[in-house]
Amino acid sequence: MIPPERLDRWMARRVAAYYAARDPFADFTTAPEITQAFGECLGAWAAAAWTQMGSPATVTLAEAGPGRGTLMADLLRAAAEVAPGFRAALRLHLVETSPRLRAVQAARLAEAGPLFHERLATLPDGPLILIGNEWLDALPIRQFVRRGGTWRERFVGQGGLVDGRPEPPLPPLPADAPEGAIVECCEPARAAVAALAARLARARGVVLFLDYSPAESGFGDSLQAMRGGRAADPFCQEPADLTAHADFAALAAAARAGGAAAFGPLPQGVFLRRIGLATRAAMLAAADGPRGARHLAAAARLTAPEAMGRLFKALALASPGLPPPPGFEPAA
Repeated sequence: MIPPERLDRWMARRVAAYYAARDPFADFTTAPEITQAFGECLGAWAAAAWTQMGSPATVTLAEAGPGRGTLMADLLRAAAEVAPGFRAALRLHLVETSPRLRAVQAARLAEAGPLFHERLATLPDGPLILIGNEWLDALPIRQFVRRGGTWRERFVGQGGLVDGRPEPPLPPLPADAPEGAIVECCEPARAAVAALAARLARARGVVLFLDYSPAESGFGDSLQAMRGGRAADPFCQEPADLTAHADFAALAAAARAGGAAAFGPLPQGVFLRRIGLATRAAMLAAADGPRGARHLAAAARLTAPEAMGRLFKALALASPGLPPPPGFEPAA
């Protein structure tokens, strides 16, 4: 009989196999695939962040989890139009572990000559702008459940989750949690943010994450699966997209502890409106004649609280001394 496997190890194995063998966009869609305005606005955002950094002559522009390369293609096109100096200064680096997706990205972004990395740690030193859209949510999580006044760790056994003895090292777990409470911890996300914070503390840079995130840190099970655009059983045998919510409050605290400044999290709708998504969508709609309404509908889908505007959040990290990145300025 196969012994139960710790949840994060099981999730890491399943996610790696899924992205290696399947087109994930058969199961879900992301903001860049919904409207080109998303990537175009992030192009203007990145150019403004580069200016805030002092317009370095060379800057690493990196994306973690680039998908089909759609976001980056739109970003680069917009950057060339609105900030040719930034476009000339950037060197494109993509953090992608799937060979199949790397081939798609290489073909789509061939003109930019992307360099590929398995890990954030191998990105070159020097000024950095990094974007991760729906990257954190695919990183594996551990779960702990409160049973009989003690914490038990969740493992994957035959047909689903089973409780077991917690394995060290353990994250901080509240002693006064109610019976049945569930705490999630994404150790790879915290490690990535800590490493980025250390880098930002020694060299100029800005990082932007956009992802699913709860309203606040707390208890709950956010593990979910999507297949064919519908919710699926995470423990079914068929391939499915596995995700869990990013705890941006915890990640912001980890960034500050590592020496970086953290801004947000903000609801995605607030952030995108601040950086001009509605304006760009209106421009696209005006230029698209009878089909223009689709651009406005797409923008509403990304920003409306009842759609993606509240469930998704934006978190920025920056080197100490830099001003708040665009969209994260204090409210007037």
